Amino acid sequence: MTIVGIGLDLIDLEQFSALYGDDDPDVLARCFTAQELLDVGVDADRMSRLAARFAAKEAVFKALGGAEGISHTDIEVVRTATGAPDIQLHGPAAALAQRVGADRVTLSLTHSSASAAAVAIALYAGPR
Repeated sequence: MTIVGIGLDLIDLEQFSALYGDDDPDVLARCFTAQELLDVGVDADRMSRLAARFAAKEAVFKALGGAEGISHTDIEVVRTATGAPDIQLHGPAAALAQRVGADRVTLSLTHSSASAAAVAIALYAGPR
């Protein structure tokens, strides 16, 4: 495998909650898919899980080398069968990945009481 790009993003939870904490459906729909909003649940950790997903989207933008013409919903954080986070790219994000030669993006998410972070690694798994 060859690394095409690496992205890292860190979100301050207090600031994120101020921007997204009122659960405005229009604002959330611009950043998250319906499935992502279902996956984060409704408990006390909802904001930190949303922030981690937002950080993941930003990290993927960086790993692919750009974000022009790509919306946040073109990058979707999904759960694998084991519950681990994974990325699905749609539309312009998938086209960008193809242009830069990335056929896979791996993801790691974390959050604390103060912040959420994500690391994305864009990979090419084809022949050398």
